[in-house]
Amino acid sequence: MKPSVRQIECFQAVAELGSFSRAAERMNTTQPALSQAIRDLETGLGARLFDRTTRRVDLTEAGEAFAASAFVVLTELDRAVSNVQDLGQLRRGRLRIAAPPLLAAAVLPAVIRETAAHHPDLSLRVEDLGTDAIVGQVRNGRADLGLGTFQPGEEGVVVTPVLRDRLMVFLATDHALASQPDLTWTQIAGQPQVALTRESGLRLLTEVGYESAGQPFRPALEVHQIHTALALVEQAGLIAVLPAYAKAAVHGRPIVARALTAPDIAREVALLRARDRSPSPAHVAVAAILTRVLRRMAA
Repeated sequence: MKPSVRQIECFQAVAELGSFSRAAERMNTTQPALSQAIRDLETGLGARLFDRTTRRVDLTEAGEAFAASAFVVLTELDRAVSNVQDLGQLRRGRLRIAAPPLLAAAVLPAVIRETAAHHPDLSLRVEDLGTDAIVGQVRNGRADLGLGTFQPGEEGVVVTPVLRDRLMVFLATDHALASQPDLTWTQIAGQPQVALTRESGLRLLTEVGYESAGQPFRPALEVHQIHTALALVEQAGLIAVLPAYAKAAVHGRPIVARALTAPDIAREVALLRARDRSPSPAHVAVAAILTRVLRRMAA
């Protein structure tokens, strides 16, 4: 028979206090009940653990041998319980977030600030990656939470949309079309444009927009990063069709973003987690903060 935690705790109380009556008080039980727990423990172990006299209670040699390991077990058990409770109550924990470079730069600083304000003991690690890499990192457990735009039906992950982000056209403030409150795909079709490469899901949406408007799409330049596209908008007079959240990278620069219509095209910004792993309390808390920050940014 294996000793129960309760039996070991009773044994520890008697060993530390040298008294069955005081040990019973600590354990919030009666002395006969505590004595029975010790007898059951001794029977299960096949050894006498205490020498009892009318004046004192001492550990036997077997009792000392048992105490040397049993007290370590209780200490480790207490530590394990405390660690789990700390995780559940967000007194500790770590979360690894993977996001595309622009979203990481635009959204995650505010997420880190809010997390530090509400849950100062949580540790966040951020990796800025391409979309395909984000899915892989979340799927294999190297990231706990992904942020970005993902294809439906990705294997092994759960995609939770949190924000519908429309495409907009970005222009330098001195561009001939910059004074208009909104623009159509037809209006921008003849303008020199910088576009993302075909590896980007945004490129496909851009092609759909032009095709739906019955317009050809012949970009003057192709780049991999939204930051590069914005630099070319600012300095080379090109236009760029980008997601609305790219406005977060425009502050203080001579660039404007205009609504793009006929047709309106949008995509879902979503959170990503592994399907076979339950969200931790830290995951749930930070995902809620991420959702708030994203929706506030798009308001």
